This record gives sequence, structure tokens and C-alpha cells, in this order.
Amino acid sequence: MSSILVACGSKSGAERHYLPALRLGGWQGDIRLVAPGDALPPMGSLSGVVLCGGLDIHPRLWDPLEPVHPTAEVDEERDAFEVPLVLQAWGLGLPILGICRGEQMLNVALGGSLLQDLPSHFACAPERHRHGSSNCLDLPHAVQLEPLSRLAELFGCPEFRVNSRHHQAVKRLAPGLKAVAWHLDTQHPETGPLIEGLEAEDENRWVFGVQWHPENLVGLEDENGEAARRIFEGFAEAAGR
Repeated sequence: MSSILVACGSKSGAERHYLPALRLGGWQGDIRLVAPGDALPPMGSLSGVVLCGGLDIHPRLWDPLEPVHPTAEVDEERDAFEVPLVLQAWGLGLPILGICRGEQMLNVALGGSLLQDLPSHFACAPERHRHGSSNCLDLPHAVQLEPLSRLAELFGCPEFRVNSRHHQAVKRLAPGLKAVAWHLDTQHPETGPLIEGLEAEDENRWVFGVQWHPENLVGLEDENGEAARRIFEGFAEAAGR
């Protein structure tokens, strides 16, 4: 069995939250944590890639003329590290799981764009999508999934409650990706509802992105915890193939 690569900004945070979720999902093989400055292992030795949460993505990656929003905290080192990683993983057809910033990076690296600040765009309260922390769980709203999507099949249900700690989100979808989960109560007349989940259009690709943090929910003994565990089980199964 080869390795899963976990791309992160904080290795200690990834060890505390993402690695236990992967083990709980059934992955028994090697897990390699990488951050900016690390050398990547040979991509051919990998079974899958996880893109962790973190700070914001610089808007120059989708529009050279778009300024950084005043509320943004960009991490250009991670941007430079992760864009080629996503492109290589996509080119090899590896399973990819993007979480929060990871979902956004998946979309941007493949040619999509982001909304830089949800309160400004949707005219909603700043705390609407920024609740709790990795250690203080709060499930402020539900997400609605396309019932016939592979993501809904993976989670086992078309609606459940999630944690929410972000102020950016997917705007224009990248070629090859489609939106399959939304927060329908956060709407804009031009861009529609807030996108909460993505999957590859090609059903032969195991590529999914979610805007929430399922790695923090896997210990819950309810339907929300079960849904969180199932995405890591699905990833481990795909990587094992």
C-alpha cells in the first residue's frame, strides 16, 4: 500500500485532526504530511491527496487585477506549493479530498474563482459562517446536497448539519467540477446560493471538496458524525484501490 499525502499549513493541527479522521476512515497505510518548504514525494508513489483548511488564497490566481479584500489573510506560500500539487494529482487521476481552503484550492487550481468575503457579497452577518473552532464544535446550519450526486451517496443523506468556519467560498466553478451542495439560506441574485460542496463531473474520478470541517465531526455519535465519517471511509477506500 502506498502513501496518502496531506497538504497543510500546520503539521501539528493536521496530526491532531486530519490524521485521526483518516485512521477512523480505515486508512492503515503511510500518511505523509507536507507543508510549504517540504519536498514532495514522487507523485507516482501516492494513493491520494488531502488538502487541509487554512488561510486565504490570493486573488491573483484567478484574476491578476482583483485586489486582496481587506478582510483576507492570504497564504501565498501555500498557494505556490499547492497549485502544482493539485494539477499533478488531477493529471494522474488520484483521489483528492479538499476541505475548506482545500475545496477552494481545488477549484482555483483547476481554473475557477472565489468570493473573497461572504459578508460583503451576501450582505450577511460576519458570524453567519464563522462559528466555533476545531476544539469547540458548533453546527450552525444545514447543507443541502443534490440528492442524486455522488457526494450525497457518499454521505448517505441529502441534508445534515455542519460546522462552518470560513469567509470565502467558490464563485466560478472550474472546468471538470460541479457544485452539488449548498447553503440555500445564503443567496445572491447573481451568484445564487452559497456553494458548500463540489465533485468531479467525471464519475471515474474520486474528487470531492467540502466547505465545512468533517475532520472535527467524526467523533459525534449522531447522523452528522456518521456523515463525516463516511467521507473519510470513502476516501480511504478509493485510495486503497
